[in-house]
Amino acid sequence: MGPRGSALICGYTHYHRVLESSLASLKKKEDCLLCPTGFSANMAVMASVGNIASLLSVGRKPSKREKVAIFSDALNHASLIDGIRLVERHQEAVAFVYRHCDMIHLDGLLSSCEMEKKVVVSDSLFSMDGDFAPIAELVELRQKHNFLLVIDDAHGTLICGENGGGVAELCEAENYIDICIGTLSKAAGCHGGFIACSQKWKQLIQSRGRSFIFSTALPVPVAAAAHAAITVARKEKWRRKAIWSRVREFTSLTNMPVSSPIISLIIGNEESALLASRHMLKSGFHITAIRPPTVPSNSCRLRVTLSAAHTSDDVKALCNALFMCVDFSCANSITSSNLLNLNYVAHEETEDRAFLSQNDMLRAKL
Repeated sequence: MGPRGSALICGYTHYHRVLESSLASLKKKEDCLLCPTGFSANMAVMASVGNIASLLSVGRKPSKREKVAIFSDALNHASLIDGIRLVERHQEAVAFVYRHCDMIHLDGLLSSCEMEKKVVVSDSLFSMDGDFAPIAELVELRQKHNFLLVIDDAHGTLICGENGGGVAELCEAENYIDICIGTLSKAAGCHGGFIACSQKWKQLIQSRGRSFIFSTALPVPVAAAAHAAITVARKEKWRRKAIWSRVREFTSLTNMPVSSPIISLIIGNEESALLASRHMLKSGFHITAIRPPTVPSNSCRLRVTLSAAHTSDDVKALCNALFMCVDFSCANSITSSNLLNLNYVAHEETEDRAFLSQNDMLRAKL
């Protein structure tokens, strides 16, 4: 498995460097930093962003104006939320949560914020709803408010864009994304996370991102496999075309508006979602019921993920099985704005039961 130590001690090899170079090229960035997981990559970025305030106020706590203002979409991934909470607790940043994909709300928050250092962070393709962030509008706001724009492109990398560069490539916005975070465990089919950014940001994260500094580096075979996967995925563009063909076929068969390979079918309560999941398993499809704390109560769902390995016949069989347990007329009746209201509250630490573990929730009830 190669040297088993942190990247800064003995875990970094030629294979890791080659992988970083290929990812930097894919994302059109100066450099790239590998992390053990996508979760640790998001944590490292948020910790480093917050550390800027501490670096500029040596020997004392930063004042409110010196802190970093972080604006986060209400439905961002838990790893981004945890990273933001961490720097808030260290009194290095102040978090502002804007309604899901609501650029008017974000614009208002940015306009009323008197703090100089501003960061906007968003998933590019949201994992539980399958909708895209409004990248073009985020770029417009970046030009207006001069903030650092960070996206988590975990679900867009190698899926979107002509070359698999992700949602930023799809939206022709690569030059406007300051930091692009991703994972190697989705489309790449391997393991690990990465941060594509400038060389200066890489140096800062290497020295301040504790989830990177104190974690064992990726095993050499995994790094080599990930590099091979990226090479193949960039070259064999038919794979992306196949995925989007399956998306169009699903839409045609169900009359359900679908915008990505992540298809969220809202069921409602946990029992109904579990029954639907068991039915799908018996029908030959492994579709897990997504329940709290991953999603808010009464918005349990089946999450379908289409891939290039699926055929048209697979999609037809999938839809036939789904028709037996899902009412497509109301499968997405819980709108994103309704989900937002639930998650917007859950984003606040004082009312954050949605992110407790199931054991903690059980103890709370007892």
